Amino acid sequence: MAGNNVTHKQNFEQLECWKACRGLRLFVVKKVVPILPAEERYRLTDQLIRSARSTTANIAEGDGRFHYLDNAKYCRISRGSSKKVLDHIITANDEDLITDDMLLDCRILVERAVKLLSAYIRYLTKAQISDN
Repeated sequence: MAGNNVTHKQNFEQLECWKACRGLRLFVVKKVVPILPAEERYRLTDQLIRSARSTTANIAEGDGRFHYLDNAKYCRISRGSSKKVLDHIITANDEDLITDDMLLDCRILVERAVKLLSAYIRYLTKAQISDN
């Protein structure tokens, strides 16, 4: 079953999808979180931070698995976390906690992250098939 192992080895920090998710995470913690009201600290703020951190953490965890399909599974989780961040940002906008411009900025970051994650998942899936 040696064909199921990831033979290339680049650090997850070099992956464009990880860089995009990092940008999303930094946007959340540096731009959005500081302007949220204190009463949201253990509600929306906590959920936003956890979701944003999950985007990069799952890519890193998948990279450490050294197996194409495991790696792809964690990238799918990261993709879901990216969408979850967007949903939380939409909620913040609906409740007038952030501006429409911030929502738009987040949408752009999420769309880029999801696009890059989807491409990387396709790559991992094809690489696994070609190694068999």
